[in-house]
Amino acid sequence: MTTPVKTALSVNLNKVALIRNTRHLGIPSVTRAARLCLEAGAQGITVHPRPDERHIRADDVEKLAEVVATWPVPREFNIEGNPFHNLMEFVRKYRPHQATFVPDGEDQFTSDHGWSFPQDAERLRPLIAECKALGVRVSLFMDPIPEQMAAAKAVGADRVELYTEPYAAAFGTPEQSVQIRQYAAAAQAAQAAGLGVNAGHDLSLRNLTPFVANVPGVLEVSIGHAFVTDALELGYAEAVRAYLRSLAARPDGVLL
Repeated sequence: MTTPVKTALSVNLNKVALIRNTRHLGIPSVTRAARLCLEAGAQGITVHPRPDERHIRADDVEKLAEVVATWPVPREFNIEGNPFHNLMEFVRKYRPHQATFVPDGEDQFTSDHGWSFPQDAERLRPLIAECKALGVRVSLFMDPIPEQMAAAKAVGADRVELYTEPYAAAFGTPEQSVQIRQYAAAAQAAQAAGLGVNAGHDLSLRNLTPFVANVPGVLEVSIGHAFVTDALELGYAEAVRAYLRSLAARPDGVLL
């Protein structure tokens, strides 16, 4: 039996910033949240600074880059966003460990689809090359379509982040097993093409363990909305520990 890959937890702090932005008091602190999550064992911090700064702001990215860069043990800083909007300016300035390219619109409520090939290939190619020249790993936000994975590799991506909202929406219904098989097939196709596999969007304590148990080789999950919701009840540290336990709870056999 193949030994499962250990899946890293990257905590997305957008919703912490969203709460802070409703007042002018500077609380809750995004940098304090990051420190508490890293102290509890989170392997990374993710931010998605949108052009309208409705949650993460430019100065948050600067401060969080410093927190991660000066952490006593290596931790990942992942900046995600649309490379045709404001993402590249952050990548050039802070050179995060990973840039996750997401094809969202400027006024979009939340990310809801991945890149498409061959349509997006030529405009993505030079920006991916620029990131890699800066020493930044590139992950492309992708729908779980196995046939698209080789194309993602062909434009220079290092990883794909599988968009998991369809799985989360189907969780607990008869459609769940259909969705999980689709994600497993997409992950296998990505790995066969030479890509690493990340995953994110609406993953939670409820649905995380079955996902990583059945989708092979997931290197990293990025979790924000559900994590912050759980942290309101549990606190940041215990929420991190709960998610790490969920990632470690890989049962033998298949759990659909």
